[in-house]
Amino acid sequence: MTSLPHPIQYQGSKRNLASDILKFLPTRVERLVEPFSGTAAISVAVSNKGISQNFWINDLNKPLVDLLELIVEEPDEIADAYTNIWNEQQDNSVEHFYQARERFNKTNNPKIFLYLLARCVKGAVRYNSEGFFNQSPDKRRKGTQPEKMRKNIKGVSRLLKGKCIFTHLDYKNVLAEVKNSDFVYIDPPYQGVCGNRDSRYYCGINFDDFVIALKELNCKEIMFAVSYDGKRGNKTFGNELPEELRLRKIEIEVGRSSQSTLLGRQEITVESLYLSSSFMKY
Repeated sequence: MTSLPHPIQYQGSKRNLASDILKFLPTRVERLVEPFSGTAAISVAVSNKGISQNFWINDLNKPLVDLLELIVEEPDEIADAYTNIWNEQQDNSVEHFYQARERFNKTNNPKIFLYLLARCVKGAVRYNSEGFFNQSPDKRRKGTQPEKMRKNIKGVSRLLKGKCIFTHLDYKNVLAEVKNSDFVYIDPPYQGVCGNRDSRYYCGINFDDFVIALKELNCKEIMFAVSYDGKRGNKTFGNELPEELRLRKIEIEVGRSSQSTLLGRQEITVESLYLSSSFMKY
């Protein structure tokens, strides 16, 4: 699944886990809904597999959703814009990044956002207390080459163009509108490192509110899967979702973490996938 197109390097993306996650999803769904879409890696994978050809892509981060819509619906426009911004780097690329970041924080222009995501450290989105993007540039590289970026953008567009609706709503508003024929893939900010507000994410979520929202999905018998907690070695991140939700918990081995590798440890990272009781694959 790693060969799928991916224009945006985005920390927390499920791109590398998509093939493992799809093993537990239905083989056909009317529409896939992603309330916390991030870079919509699961939608891309689902379209590629032919599981669905209808998608609702939502994220509270409006510039990110605007960028995804451009990638899907106007691939040449966004690829051209990226090429132009990338080519402007010349010698002083670090200063160029900071200037672009300042322009983005004034305008929320998604075309600038793509460059920032391609160039920032670890593809990690960071915001300050005022809501401004404040991640630093990766000084070892200038970001994805324009030719490679264009190829990935066009690849995503081929899979999703004309098949999506794009919104930037609170996840609870999305879940309130889903239908029984939908399948909902829910990937909220990683609770092990994020509370109600954390600079590493655009916005956190409240645990109790989240559990209530899942209960309501159960009551409406809507099929869903949740990527939520996890562990690395003996360290667990976050609380498990409560048993009263009647979810089936599956642990997916991600592999040895980069942090553990740096420290010379043999720690394996595991992420949890919870499946609703409203569908059974087996």
